[in-house]
Amino acid sequence: MNPGFLNYRKTAAHGTLDAAVEWSDAGPNTFTDVRGREYIDCLGGFGIFNLGHRHPKVVKAVADQLARQPLHSQDMLDPLRAMLAKLLAMIAPGDLQYAFFCNSGTEAVEGALKLARAYDPAKPTIVCATKAFHGKSFGALATTAKGAFRTPFGAMLPGVRHVAFDDLDMLEKTFEACRLTGDDVGAVLLEPIQGEGGVNIPAPGYLPGVRALCDRYGALLILDEVQTGMGRTGTMFACEADGVAPDIMCLAKALGGGVMPIGAVLATEAVFSTLFDNPFLHTTTFGGNPLACAAAIATISVLLEERLPERAAEMGAYMIEGLRTVTQRYPDAVVEVRGRGLLIAIEFATHEIGFTVARTLFDRGILVAGTLINAQTIRIEPPLTIEREQAQRLFEALDTSLASLPRRRVA
Repeated sequence: MNPGFLNYRKTAAHGTLDAAVEWSDAGPNTFTDVRGREYIDCLGGFGIFNLGHRHPKVVKAVADQLARQPLHSQDMLDPLRAMLAKLLAMIAPGDLQYAFFCNSGTEAVEGALKLARAYDPAKPTIVCATKAFHGKSFGALATTAKGAFRTPFGAMLPGVRHVAFDDLDMLEKTFEACRLTGDDVGAVLLEPIQGEGGVNIPAPGYLPGVRALCDRYGALLILDEVQTGMGRTGTMFACEADGVAPDIMCLAKALGGGVMPIGAVLATEAVFSTLFDNPFLHTTTFGGNPLACAAAIATISVLLEERLPERAAEMGAYMIEGLRTVTQRYPDAVVEVRGRGLLIAIEFATHEIGFTVARTLFDRGILVAGTLINAQTIRIEPPLTIEREQAQRLFEALDTSLASLPRRRVA
């Protein structure tokens, strides 16, 4: 193991070999370590396990496909890829009709950036937001706004600019400035809700305002729904809550049902047609393979049949209320509880408090995690199948953890 991981993770005792080693799933919302200790998963693989762990329908779909054909020949047409693209076109917002499949969220962002540049090479500027996270491959890293990830690698992809998230005035001024200098904006890339940046939820009119600015200046709107998509925030895609449809949308994480890795770039016909004349402009060996597509098709079926987006909205409201009830007793330790659906954050007064709480929650059998290598804000991102009894155990463990801090509890 990279020793840096052992120093960073709360699952390992500093300076010793005493570490929790993940071993097996213990149910849809739990897992066990190598010693058999059970944990409630309130991290969800950073948004992977929307369906819970090892959903039987997804596992069966992958097992059946494995018995038939694990990987495709690359040269012949693959029916599952076409079926999945059709399903995504049916459930996606707006006029997103075509899909390119890859293996991860960062690859989806790379594909989106290339589509945007190819669509209008005369508009080279891509605008992103501060506190954004879009991945760590080189193009995606240029759009990510975390200096600790960027600085070690020198100059980033040119033509990328960052503006404050949830600030329409600054975005409009950037459009104007870029037009005056001849560096017109070709696309705006945003997360509808910033996940890694701290579960930052914009004002209600922000996304519609961004859409309007993109339309006025002739720019594409790219929405990174890698973490917010597939029911996580209470609708199938987070942008639907704002009534906004993008020109390009990135998906990954939960798309594979917590069983297979898969990412996707969805686009309108006008945008995707840039690849029609030469589809070899952007390709991948393993993207859209039969196992991954089988998992994604089953995942969409489960999300719809079990109404998991609606369940995320219901359980999210319940958990946010419960977390606020607990944390309001500790105003000197907790700044805020915020979230939408089951993408929830607790912001603490300091990084040290957040890390201590996350560590003590883990000691009590509940897994959470910080955001962007900082524990001042920790995420509560469980499977959409989490039960109320498990949520209640989280509330009780959080109360106990906060009470153990050297701070005064408010009645």
